Amino acid sequence: MHILITGGTGFVGEALLQHWLAAGHDVTVLSRTTHADREHCRYVTTLDAVSSTSEPQAVVNLAGASLAGKRWNAAYKQELLESRVAGTRALTDWICSLAEPPQVLLSASAIGFYGPRGSETVDEVSAPGSGFASELCRAWEEQALAAAAAGVRVCLLRLGVVLDANGGAFTQMAQPFRLGIASWPGSGRQYLSWVHRADVVAVFDYLLQHEEFSGAVNVTAPQPVTQREFCRAMREHFSTLPGMPVPAPIMRLLLGEMADELLLTGQRVVPQRLEGAGFLWRHADIGSALEAILEPHAGDKLP
Repeated sequence: MHILITGGTGFVGEALLQHWLAAGHDVTVLSRTTHADREHCRYVTTLDAVSSTSEPQAVVNLAGASLAGKRWNAAYKQELLESRVAGTRALTDWICSLAEPPQVLLSASAIGFYGPRGSETVDEVSAPGSGFASELCRAWEEQALAAAAAGVRVCLLRLGVVLDANGGAFTQMAQPFRLGIASWPGSGRQYLSWVHRADVVAVFDYLLQHEEFSGAVNVTAPQPVTQREFCRAMREHFSTLPGMPVPAPIMRLLLGEMADELLLTGQRVVPQRLEGAGFLWRHADIGSALEAILEPHAGDKLP
């Protein structure tokens, strides 16, 4: 299969690229910067260059500035909108212009769609929430769904916090523990809906192959944890002082609006559709995920 990936040089995109190349697919990566091509992988900087050889059968949309990249001032909010919403609009306009549109569009979204929900359990049929992140995700998804007009199957993958070594949110989350400080934001009772990057790759591959799926799909591990529970799980791998909170006022002072929407309120999101389909998780619980990230060769040790 010929697969086009936007955002293919990012934390999730690079993992998908390696997986699909190993599976024998041809992959085109749309990137803002130039890269050297490699076997079965071509890099382009414009959509017009994508179909110069053959049009893709599948498109994966991951492009967009990080929600946690900078403080949410007016300028950065506009950058988020442009990179995600306007970028997806350009992509779906291009898809709809093709003589042979792709069979499927797998478009990333985020659990920010649900807004702050406290301890309420939410799944794919739950209503959208409030706040900037929710508004952004709704606009982002709306643009992706425009590809359906061309007969394309559209899946909206609402990603939780993706965990793995050497990148993503985990690098910052682990830093205090590496310094011997165990902490959690605010009360610590708010939920963290997480997913290991290996499972993210597996879900994208699963949805690529299962034509019965379209619409919203939560990409979160089936066992979300509170921030205090995450702290306890991390302390199994680090020698730290006793756990302590980072007070909410300090979080707001450091991060502004982003602190309330992404860290201090939380969401208890479950992957109802994947669970109902019998999807098998590599890391369903936080203990398994952290062991894979922090002690990847533990299983190689002699008894």
